[in-house]
Formats: sequence, structure tokens, C-alpha cells
Amino acid sequence: MQRPTMHDVAAKAGVSQAVVSLVLSGRYSGRASETTAERIRAAAKSIGYRTNLQAKTLKTGVAEIIGLLGDEVATSPFSGQMIKGAQDRAWEDGNTLMTVDTGGDVELESAAIETMLSHQVRGILYTAMYHRELDVPQGALETRTVTLNARDISGRTPCVIPDEEKGGYDATRVLLDAGHTRIGMINIQPEERIPAARDRRRGFERALTEAGITPEPTLVRPGEGIHRSGYDGARALLALEEPVTAIFCGNDRTALGAYQALDELGLTIPEDVSIVGFDDQDVLRDYFHPMLTTVQLPFLEMGDRAAALVLDPTAPVTIHTIPCPVIHRGSVAPPKGR
Repeated sequence: MQRPTMHDVAAKAGVSQAVVSLVLSGRYSGRASETTAERIRAAAKSIGYRTNLQAKTLKTGVAEIIGLLGDEVATSPFSGQMIKGAQDRAWEDGNTLMTVDTGGDVELESAAIETMLSHQVRGILYTAMYHRELDVPQGALETRTVTLNARDISGRTPCVIPDEEKGGYDATRVLLDAGHTRIGMINIQPEERIPAARDRRRGFERALTEAGITPEPTLVRPGEGIHRSGYDGARALLALEEPVTAIFCGNDRTALGAYQALDELGLTIPEDVSIVGFDDQDVLRDYFHPMLTTVQLPFLEMGDRAAALVLDPTAPVTIHTIPCPVIHRGSVAPPKGR
């Protein structure tokens, strides 16, 4: 069966093909009335006409597609929100999102970039499963590329990242404002590898310093961002000669381990010890009793901003930090006796 053409739409609507082209491309302002535009759209829908995107791409040299390329975008618990944010913004501007998960395979990544370039995408979102520093592949630089949830070491692309330091600062302020002065932190991953770990600690120490409290190295425990790190770190902080009354956990999985440690020690949250986490992982949310006060990673907003930057080639090549809001729940209270 032959596909309906623009000529068929024009005949159905009783207008010229030129007017149909203007209306369906959205460029009819001042050249056709809204009544005519509605009649043309109704005619196109009634006969099943679809715009030939391939022909449009050949004419303009750019497809209405944004590529999203990442190492584990299909499996990371955070990627769904990033993808949704980017997809919604792309869709608002009449574009679709082409997503490829490379699983860290360099050859697949190179092939995916070539495929995106061959489709003449409007740009590429080069993303990582967690906030880190990386090199953007040379091939991706042949089009407008924005680095998402990572920092481009070379500084050749705009970068969209969460404001981890301000998030760590705000998490610590929640505990300080509740009256705590003896506050520990259980960090995630080695700081020299992971900007998130470094920046969250910096925010933690800046909040303490501003409150007139000298940060103590013994109150910052190393970790791997996993349940066991939270368990071991909490027990160590509570075994000190002067135990902490509050703990800032570098992520929610760490906080879950801390919850278990406190329960085994016969301590209650927040009456005996207050806890603040980081990430706001929805898959863990129901495991916390009481519900965890935490800092939310703004993945939806990050995806939206990155897609907007791809669509705006005049935007400066700089680092765009997105605020991480505190989600107040039930794991923070004043120190015992206050």
C-alpha cells in the first residue's frame, strides 16, 4: 500500500502543498490562519500521513535525534531519571532520544558514536553511571556533545553534574541545626578517584568549620559506598572514647548499614543517634525505619539541562552544577538530653 504524501494532504484539505509544508513544519505563522492549520493537521491525521524524517534530514543536514551514550545507563539505579529528563526535554523540542548502553566496551562505544554520527544526530549526551572525571572520545567531538554526570578532563565539552559539595554542606547543616556538634562521616570510595566522595567531604568539613567546629580526621571513616561500610563505620564511630551523636553517610546504602549497626547496639534513630544519607535511592527507601533524611541527587533536572545544552550550541563550555535538595524525613532529632 502506498504511503500518503504531502500532495494527498493538500488535496484533502483543499490547500496548496506549499501551505501544507509550512503548517506541518511549524513555520506557518503569518502565512496561514490557525483555522487552516487545524484543517491541514486534521486532514493529515485522517489519511495517516507521517512526515518523512529521512527526507527532512537530507534537506536540513541534521536529524531530530539526540544521542545518549553511557557505560551502564541501562543498569544503573539512577539512569532512569537522567534518561527521562533528557527525553522529556528532547520531546518538548520535537526530538527523540537514541540511547546506547556500552557496558564499558570501548569498541561498542566507538561503533555507537559512528552510528549516531551517521544518523546526523543534533548532538550527543556522553554520560557515566556515577559522577567521575573522564575523557570524552574524539569521535563524539565531531558533533555537539555534553558530558552528563561526569567531568570532561580536557574541558572541551559543557558538563552537567550534581553540586555534591553543597549537598554535603547542607546534609551537615541539618545535623548542626538540630544541635549536634559531635558529627561523624562515613565516606564513599577513594577520594582521588571519585569527585563525589571528595566534594561531599569538603561540604561536610566546610559546614563544621563555619559552625566553629574543627574537623577531626578520626571522625571521617573510609568506605566503599556499600552496606558493609556503613555497618563497620558506624560501629567504629560509636566505639570512640567520645562517641558521635550524629552521622552523615556518604550514600543511602551506607546509611542502611549504619541503621543495622545501631540496631544491634541497642540504639535508636533518631533518639540516640541521628543519621543523614545522600542519593535518595527509591529502591532503598522502604527499608529505612524511621524514614531516612537524605540529600537527593537531581538526575531528572540534570538530564533536562544536558539535553537543553545540546540543543543550544551557543551555550558556553563550562561546568553546570545542579542543586541537590535535602529531603527531610524522620532520622534527625536533637542530641539526647537537649
